[in-house]
Amino acid sequence: MRKLWLIFAQAATVSLAVLFVVSTLRPDLLSFGGRNGGIVTVRETQRPAADADIGSYSTAAKKSMGAVVNIFTSKDVKTPRHPFMDDPVFRRFFGDQFDGEPQRSASLGSGVIVGAEGFILTNHHVIDAADGIEVALADGRKLPARVVGTDPDTDLAVLKVEGKDLPAITFGQSDNLQVGDVVLAIGNPFGVGQTVTMGIVSALGRSHLGINTFENFIQTDAAINPGNSGGALVDASGSLVGVNSAIYSRSGGSMGIGFAIPVSIARQVFDQIITTGSVTRGWIGVEVQDLTSELAESFKLPSTEGTLIAGVLKNGPADRGGIKPGDILVGVEGKPVTDSSSMLNLVAALQPGKQATLRLIRGGNEVKLKITVGKRPRPQRREE
Repeated sequence: MRKLWLIFAQAATVSLAVLFVVSTLRPDLLSFGGRNGGIVTVRETQRPAADADIGSYSTAAKKSMGAVVNIFTSKDVKTPRHPFMDDPVFRRFFGDQFDGEPQRSASLGSGVIVGAEGFILTNHHVIDAADGIEVALADGRKLPARVVGTDPDTDLAVLKVEGKDLPAITFGQSDNLQVGDVVLAIGNPFGVGQTVTMGIVSALGRSHLGINTFENFIQTDAAINPGNSGGALVDASGSLVGVNSAIYSRSGGSMGIGFAIPVSIARQVFDQIITTGSVTRGWIGVEVQDLTSELAESFKLPSTEGTLIAGVLKNGPADRGGIKPGDILVGVEGKPVTDSSSMLNLVAALQPGKQATLRLIRGGNEVKLKITVGKRPRPQRREE
């Protein structure tokens, strides 16, 4: 019995050794069915139909990309005459760029077609002080544009081009946006051509950023870069929910913090500009300051709700209505004032020439004053 066991063990050892040598030197001899005769099963994903896409926003992008345009502006820039311009050697090397004559500069941005008649929404800073404006459509056409009106307080402007079959974007509902919703930013960053980036709504109602006078920004991490200004921020269905306006950046490029003007504000500005050529807002002529916990304590206030009247313009609406520095404004026409930003928005919504009731805290007591609302002055244009 022991002898049989030794024979079996030796045979098994020799067989394993032969199998090892063959598999190492000639593995093809072990392929059952030949080199090409084997059947291999692989898994391959197939792209579903467009209406069944999962994880793709191509339908939303296709719906809105045609309405996003590139805007090219140019203006004459006056340069001081260089004292060496009379030197022929200096002029030979540097040409006429320092002779004091106006030089042509160019910049670019983006815009959104919001009316088939040729109306385009963009940022005020994109076309500010431009001598010439040209719009490049997604289909390759280039059309001259004129300014219908601008609103520097919200950094919005409306342009008009003459063209046929212009693809207008569909307005969405920015008031229904929630943090975490997917959004697409469409524009022309750095002039490379129309580009779509994807992200989410990072925050809503961003203010106190010092970008515009009236701020109620949508914050998104969808990449927004120079050249995207005035472009579209659309939801997952391709509807416009915001106009891209600014970024927070230390490098000049996207750092995942971009800001867009909600379409609800853009629509209000657009309608007023189309109707009257400008935007009219209420104004009472005061300087305000947000309440800190220290200020609230010093005024014996239960919370920091409201805004401190830090200054009153002489002979302005507030001055004539009896408002004084040191008053705490807590309500406008029955609506609560939470901070200086909400106060600006509430006052801006008032109709100039009409009376409005303001609720204030003065000396620890609540008082109500009626004032005649004035018209907000247009910001002075900065000379460059």
